[in-house]
Amino acid sequence: MADKYNGWTNYETWLVKLWMDESGDYWNDVTSDNVAEVSDFIKEQHEEINPVQDVNGVYSDLMSASLSAVNWDEIARSVIEDKETN
Repeated sequence: MADKYNGWTNYETWLVKLWMDESGDYWNDVTSDNVAEVSDFIKEQHEEINPVQDVNGVYSDLMSASLSAVNWDEIARSVIEDKETN
């Protein structure tokens, strides 16, 4: 198993959560405590705003590869935990 990145599964997971934290209170509106539901919601939100999702080429392939490496469940658990402590 690969080494963790700043305590997260990998760089991609850490980076997504970092930017989520920087986005303010948007993610505080997540109402579910179900990890799978929150994970799916967060993943869908990020896939929808992917600026190269409808483009064919190296950049869209790299973005897709990066997003597929994200541990969405780990982020969801963190969002739920953050909500419970606030």
